[in-house]
Formats: sequence, C-alpha cells, structure tokens
Amino acid sequence: MISYLLPKIQDNLEYKDGFLYWKKTLGRKLKGNKAGWLNKGYVMVGIDGETHPAHRIIFLLHHGYCSEFIDHIDGNRSNNKIENLRPATHNENARNCKTPSHNTSGFKGVCWDKRKNKWMAYITVNNKLKFLGYHEKIENAHLAYISAAKLHFGSFARI
Repeated sequence: MISYLLPKIQDNLEYKDGFLYWKKTLGRKLKGNKAGWLNKGYVMVGIDGETHPAHRIIFLLHHGYCSEFIDHIDGNRSNNKIENLRPATHNENARNCKTPSHNTSGFKGVCWDKRKNKWMAYITVNNKLKFLGYHEKIENAHLAYISAAKLHFGSFARI
C-alpha cells in the first residue's frame, strides 16, 4: 500500500479535475506541470523512486487511505476524477470490467451453443457459473444477462 507516502504526496502533488500536478520543481519534474505518463491505459506517477498508479494517489489524497482495489466507475483507466473512483473488492472490480476481447457475441454473458443452436445466457456469481437460459434471439439472451447483473452486482454491473 502507498499510505506511508501520504505526507510526501501532500507536499509534492496537488489534484485538479482528475489530474495530478507538481507543487514544486523536483529535478525534471517542473512546478505546475502535470504529473505522470500513460502505461496500458493507466496514468502512472513516479514519486520517491517508486511508480504508482495516479488513481491510487488521488484516492489516498481525498480519503486518507487506499483501498486494496479502486474501481474506475466508467471503466476508463485514465479517467481519474475523484467522482469516478470508488473502493472495491477484487470481485466488485472484476464485475465492472468491459466485454472481453475474445468474446464473439459482442455481449457479456452471452455465447452461441452449437448443440442447441441457440444463444445461451450465463453469469458468474461468487465464482460459480449460473445458467440464465437458451434464447432464439441474441437480444433476449443479453436482456437475461442485464437483469441478472443488476440483481447480483448492483452498481458494479457493467452492461
């Protein structure tokens, strides 16, 4: 956890509209400049010889602690506005993930079943796969997933 860095962060960084800015010049880090760089969609910031995700620093600055997982509500890894960040468990964070790139139906929780020649809807809850039915139309399978996701995942449901 980065909580031990809070005093150093407070001395050197300030938050404005989802971004961190340097409060003073530290070598090549110039006062007033945006802090950080993009790495795999996340804004990363180097402080005290270590690299940390900006969303963790921003959460720490605002709340005084850093949750083990911090969820980007809109799924955009570089949107670090404080209102877009919330504490989460590992499972909650995973529930709010985007549709996987290997998904061929285009919808979370929906796949084609060759044996039945129908669309199958499913959801994973507490690491257990729950069958939501077979459907003639992909849209109906998607609606079955949406309904189950809202029921089981609440505000963490990504649809």
